[in-house]
Amino acid sequence: MLPAFATADQFAIPVHAVTTEGLEAKLAELGVASWAKANAFSADEGTILLLPNAEGEITAVLFGLGREESKRPPLLAGKLATALPAGIYRLEGWPGGIGEAALAFALGAYRFERYLKPKANAPRLVLPEGEESAEAERIAAAIYMVRDLVNTPANDLGPVELAAAARELATAHGAVFEEYLGDDLLAREFPLIEAVGRGSPRQARLITFTWGRADAPKVSLVGKGVVFDTGGLDIKGGSYMLLMKKDMGGAANVLGLARLIMEAGLDLRLRVVLPIVENAVSGASFRPGDVFPSRKGLTVQIGDTDAEGRLILADALAFADDEAPDLLVDLATLTGAARVALGPDIPPFYTRDDAFAADLSAASLAAGDPLWRLPLWAPYEEGLKSKIADLNNVASGGFAGSITAALFLGRFVDKAKTWMHGDIYAWVPAARPGQPEGGEAQAIRALYRYLKDRFAAV
Repeated sequence: MLPAFATADQFAIPVHAVTTEGLEAKLAELGVASWAKANAFSADEGTILLLPNAEGEITAVLFGLGREESKRPPLLAGKLATALPAGIYRLEGWPGGIGEAALAFALGAYRFERYLKPKANAPRLVLPEGEESAEAERIAAAIYMVRDLVNTPANDLGPVELAAAARELATAHGAVFEEYLGDDLLAREFPLIEAVGRGSPRQARLITFTWGRADAPKVSLVGKGVVFDTGGLDIKGGSYMLLMKKDMGGAANVLGLARLIMEAGLDLRLRVVLPIVENAVSGASFRPGDVFPSRKGLTVQIGDTDAEGRLILADALAFADDEAPDLLVDLATLTGAARVALGPDIPPFYTRDDAFAADLSAASLAAGDPLWRLPLWAPYEEGLKSKIADLNNVASGGFAGSITAALFLGRFVDKAKTWMHGDIYAWVPAARPGQPEGGEAQAIRALYRYLKDRFAAV
């Protein structure tokens, strides 16, 4: 059980969700109208009123939801985890269901304390029995794993450690795990992964694992695993390098989604593919202007060594595409252009499949995990041309950077029935309800909702 949750407790303090319109009736029911008036509590969104007894002990809590028609943040209940005093609580009459609020509470309670003394006496929530609560805990645990991986600095999470985390997850669920590294990458035809990783003393690698019955529909997940990105010889400025421990956020999120799929027992054949490198600077680093072959057979000229993520994904996508999956998904912290376009909260996604895009967008809304489709605008592919290779890894002109990156990746996928690319940020720059500052899971709750609706558990 996650530390945010507690076992059944008959003395747990009830937390009542109340809208502005329902406040008067709730105050009358509890007999606390005078107390609410004295504290100027009007059930504004995210506000909390503690209800004490004559001895000053908390007997109940009111949590404001604002007006009924307001569009509340999906993780608003996460504020309880940071605003309530220590104690054991239970949710009463929560709109949208206990599971949704319990998930928000757990996500708000997350703390990355690997290098800190753990804080004691945090509030905890009693979960009622049932599948809704169990699902909330499964999702929260997967997101905790993603956040822990992204938050861990690169000195403690290099290629070996990230691969070990993947192996541990695969082993726990009986998946078949394989790992290729060093010179074996060239022998196995992953030249772009090897090229990007050669500047670091920490060996590049590709890991893959498969799970599920062999004749089930094939779903392949590819995640960018750059454990740290200096930018290579096109080196980043210091301020731009500060968050580059999170450049393996795509791989972390893929592992989180794979965990949810396997724990739910969805009836599909899962393949996970993670290209893992450190983009470092040394005499062995790949250079601007170099030309490399790819697994797909296309040659790639290096226009910018800081556009390394799409290079390692190109080989990984071609590998995953070889078996013609029904759905091929890649997640990557790929471009700053995506953040300029949509900010840190809304990852763009790209696909050629309109029906899939509609279904995923609906799942995104239902899960409260925002995504927004951007176009694979074919005319922009002109900017990826090279005079001496099949294509350049960056487009000339500097416009539409997220779209041109997606178009580059699309050149390495042609057998998959449906392909989706998610350009995620994997980071929360400023804390808000349910989302502490730091590493974050993005797109995986939406994708999990889509997959769960499409592939029922065995």
